[in-house]
Amino acid sequence: MQSTVTDGVRWTTTDINLLPENEGTRYEIIDGELFMTRAPHWKHQRTCFNICREVDAWSVSSGLGEASITPGVLFSESDNVIPDVVWASNERLAVLLDEAGHLTGAPELVVEVLSPGVENERRDREAKLKLYASRGVQEYWIADWRLQQVEVYRRENATLKLIATLLNNDELSSPLLPDFTCTVARFFV
Repeated sequence: MQSTVTDGVRWTTTDINLLPENEGTRYEIIDGELFMTRAPHWKHQRTCFNICREVDAWSVSSGLGEASITPGVLFSESDNVIPDVVWASNERLAVLLDEAGHLTGAPELVVEVLSPGVENERRDREAKLKLYASRGVQEYWIADWRLQQVEVYRRENATLKLIATLLNNDELSSPLLPDFTCTVARFFV
């Protein structure tokens, strides 16, 4: 999965609409910086699916919200991203979804699955972490299918702080998802 970054130009959502259709290319803008990403690795996609499946199963049984894979999140003209997985409460979804089916603000939980490459990791660990913190995401998980671990960041004093790095046999739970628990290994099967 490659990412191309442009320097010196502030991109907007309107600019993306003018780019030619490129099958398999995903465009994201973070603070006016354009990121172009190719189709991810099979295991990356399986990890996304597994995480969404676990969170969605809890959501269906609890009735408290919904999980989704790769939704568009349009924070602003210069901050337009496609997280791997999100969860939003029913209350938040009612306010955030626009007519096109995009989120127009922060869901409570955002998950990114790391793709190989320095630029991809920088985007998820730095640019997106900062963006999600500034926009009000309550919890951010960074999953690494190669290392089979999940970093959990939680909102603390208007920022997202790393509170745990969970390994394969560890249990993941979240105050956002009452009674949700899942062994990290289930994300990587």
